[in-house]
Formats: sequence, structure tokens, C-alpha cells
Amino acid sequence: MNDTAFKIGSAQRARLVGIHARSADGTIAPMAFEIPQDPEFHMGGGGLYGTAPDYVAFIRMLLNNGSLNGNRVLKPETVTMMAQNHIGELNVGKLPTALPPFSNDVELYPEQDKKWGLSFLINTQRTAEGRSPGSLAWAGLANTYFWVDTTRKIGGVILMQLLPFFDKTALDLFAMFERGVYDSLDTTKAAA
Repeated sequence: MNDTAFKIGSAQRARLVGIHARSADGTIAPMAFEIPQDPEFHMGGGGLYGTAPDYVAFIRMLLNNGSLNGNRVLKPETVTMMAQNHIGELNVGKLPTALPPFSNDVELYPEQDKKWGLSFLINTQRTAEGRSPGSLAWAGLANTYFWVDTTRKIGGVILMQLLPFFDKTALDLFAMFERGVYDSLDTTKAAA
């Protein structure tokens, strides 16, 4: 991951994709938005800049038990531990927004129990898109979403640069993308 950092370099700034915002009437317009470049501290859970190829490398590393292209990044047991339920009997429920201009209330897969691993939301049942139980997922503020299905050895990322987070149209697009990936796997398997 050579193109991912909390602080944007000049080469990254030249390629930086702008953020857009959806208004209450559904229109989309550009907006000025940037994570502070010299914050008091860099948050482990937010503020990272990167590219789709770098994120795909991250997903591939997780699918390969912590290794990618011959380089060990995480021990296999660390990847296993990251993917385990770390909240016990508790379930992830609705996450109400504290900042409505930047995020809607969030409730992924309200029909099923969800757990937290170390860095990931874990679904406990197969999703309508085809994601296996025990898959890992999360998202970024600008409607960026990823998933890692260790059972079927597939994952994906979609980056949209749109606020507020948990935008219905963005979620529908992500669901279509994910469903298309699983449908192509099933079609390929059926043809074989």
C-alpha cells in the first residue's frame, strides 16, 4: 500500500477526488471538505486517505491470512483474532448520528445480529447480496464500503466520495456491486 496515508503528499493532492454532498432534495453538489493535515492525533478509525488499488491489496492480504506477494504483514493468528466476535452476547444496533450533515443514522442488516471484531463489523447470517456468515466489513465517512468474505475467498471495495454517510442511493449501488460479484461467482461455478 504505497498510496495510503493520513497526511496527503503533493502527488496525492494532485489526484485527490473532491467530496460531494447530497442535499435534502436529492441534488448533489461539490463541497469543501478535508481531514485536518496536522491534527492533535491521527485517529486509527478515521482520516486515512488512499486508493482503490491499495484497499484491494489490504483485502487480498486479509484473504491470504496476513500475507501478500510474499510479504508477511500480519500473523495468521492475528487475522483470525481480528475476525472473531469481541463483544460477546452484545449485538451491534443502530448507530445514531451525532453530525447529521456528515452522516445519517446507520443500521446495516437490521434483520440480523451483528458483532464487532477488531476493526470489522461481522454479519452472522448470509446477506441478501450473498455475503457468507462471519464476513468482515466496514466503511468510511464518504460512502466508501468494503467487505471480506473469508469463506468464499472474495472481497471488494467501492469508493464514492459522497456525504452524508449511509446515503441510501450509495448503499443501493454498493449492494448491486456486491450482488454482481457473487452472481458472477455462482455463474462461473455453474458453467464449470
